[in-house]
Amino acid sequence: MIFDKSLLGFIGICCLPPILLLIYLPNASLQWIIVQSGFFSFGAGLLTYKLIPSVAELTSQANLTGMDLNKKGDPKYSGKKIPESLGICVAVVYLVCVILFQTFQWFSFPETIQLSEYNAALTSICFMILLGFGDDVLNLRWRYKLILPMFASLPLLVAYAGGTTVVVPDINFPVPLREWLGVVFDLGIFYRIYLLMLAIFCTNSINILAGINGLEVGQSVVIATSIIIHNLIELTIASSAPASLSSSTLSSVSPHLFSLILMIPFLFTTISLLFYNWYPSRVFVGDTYTYFSGMCFAVVAILCHFSKTLLLFFIPQILNFLYSVPQLFGIIPCPRHRVPKFNPETGKMEAIPTNLTIINLLLMITGPLTERRLCVYLLIFQGLCSCIGFGIRYFAAPYIYH
Repeated sequence: MIFDKSLLGFIGICCLPPILLLIYLPNASLQWIIVQSGFFSFGAGLLTYKLIPSVAELTSQANLTGMDLNKKGDPKYSGKKIPESLGICVAVVYLVCVILFQTFQWFSFPETIQLSEYNAALTSICFMILLGFGDDVLNLRWRYKLILPMFASLPLLVAYAGGTTVVVPDINFPVPLREWLGVVFDLGIFYRIYLLMLAIFCTNSINILAGINGLEVGQSVVIATSIIIHNLIELTIASSAPASLSSSTLSSVSPHLFSLILMIPFLFTTISLLFYNWYPSRVFVGDTYTYFSGMCFAVVAILCHFSKTLLLFFIPQILNFLYSVPQLFGIIPCPRHRVPKFNPETGKMEAIPTNLTIINLLLMITGPLTERRLCVYLLIFQGLCSCIGFGIRYFAAPYIYH
């Protein structure tokens, strides 16, 4: 198999920063735990890569196939049906990997295990995999896609052991907030409602920023990489110089260690899927994958207490949601597929201004682009937004949350 150079470059750029941060992590015990998780995850990635063709054949036999709307009129792809719902393969391998590592962790370093968080995470992720696959098979209405994630998020809220207070930003315009609310403010039940809304947003935002080869999986790779980098930075800050886990160190780093244990296998299995979903796509991921990936991000953000930081990595998804609001809420007509238009004469994608997505907005700014280049530009934008998010989190935020 010949791999696309842009795909290999994208994967290399995503993998290099976490590797460097891991090498310079000052705590050797944490390094070893993360490396062991990496071994499990690498095996899960290889297994996913090997299984996808077999699962694709099964989904084709079950008539879970679709036409690539972005190649309509291209004689090379005319009448070609592409297997759908391959997210189920990634999701199942991911679950097996996490469960096996949970067992390994229990016997090898039980002081780091968090059973209630583990079980809540797996329950919520399983629920969303079921919902996503059900949507691929049954074509559920949008109202169910909004309601059911609320029930999937309930185990997260039950297992959430963090506080409900927030630090009030030191802002004096238009009003001095700290004089009105104090330095910290307890949101109570409203904070848990916010976490519930976050889970619903994450599971649907990737699903509505989609429609071109490689975009759903590619943006998930960028977000997962950003989360892993954030976890490693926090571990580096919290870790002391001695290469052993003290009880005080463990209490401060365990949420980010738990996040890494969930995100590293997600990244490896997702990269394996990207090899098949990159332009020209040989498989479609389906709603199974978009719901699964969104819930994985919500799980680590809620249980590991960095929900606001996660939103900084979702800037493109937030912008796409805000731009799409008139169509999503029925103010103007919303077609089933809001993808751009493929011009078979030029082989390029052209914007449809009435389809309110940032995909079409980018094409309105740049003009027609090939599908591969359009995906690359959107992933570059996702990466730049993550860089802006890191700048806000580590350089701007200390000035207003001191």
